[in-house]
Amino acid sequence: MNHPENSPTIVSRQFIVPALAMAMVVVLSNFAVQFPINDWLTWGAFTYPVVFLVTDLTNRALGPSAARKVAWAGFAVAVVVSLAVAPWRIALASGCAFIVAQWLDISAFNRLRQATWWQAPLIGSVLASVIDTAIFFFLAFYGSDMDWLMLATGDIAVKWAMAVVLLLPYRALLPHLSVWRASAV
Repeated sequence: MNHPENSPTIVSRQFIVPALAMAMVVVLSNFAVQFPINDWLTWGAFTYPVVFLVTDLTNRALGPSAARKVAWAGFAVAVVVSLAVAPWRIALASGCAFIVAQWLDISAFNRLRQATWWQAPLIGSVLASVIDTAIFFFLAFYGSDMDWLMLATGDIAVKWAMAVVLLLPYRALLPHLSVWRASAV
């Protein structure tokens, strides 16, 4: 007998909100990265780290397999939409950096899952930010007029600061993850 909780419609609902949130953040970041604030920073540095929050909450609530599915869904939507709002080089660099960084974040988070509540999201985000920044800025801006090494340095500093700041919403949402987890069963 087919149980309603196993239907694709119900299962996919758990992934729609985080995948859309992730895609929206990446698209916004791909647009924002085109606008430098100064010689060492773009607006994208402030928006992009929210994808790690989405991934970490998904990982905590539903596990690493679900987090990977959300990352792939967010990746696909983000690259397609980003191609419409950003130059192709930025969209493709973002996609490559995004998926590699997400897999690293998911892996690090999962290894630290049993540690103190803040260690898994903070360490996963910090490590993934390094990889994301290196891949993105190299692919997006290597050979251009932009001083991408300086931008990457400013970007990583903001991403690390945002990893700390985003611990607040992560902690605030932890008690509510049981509802999300229960809907997955």
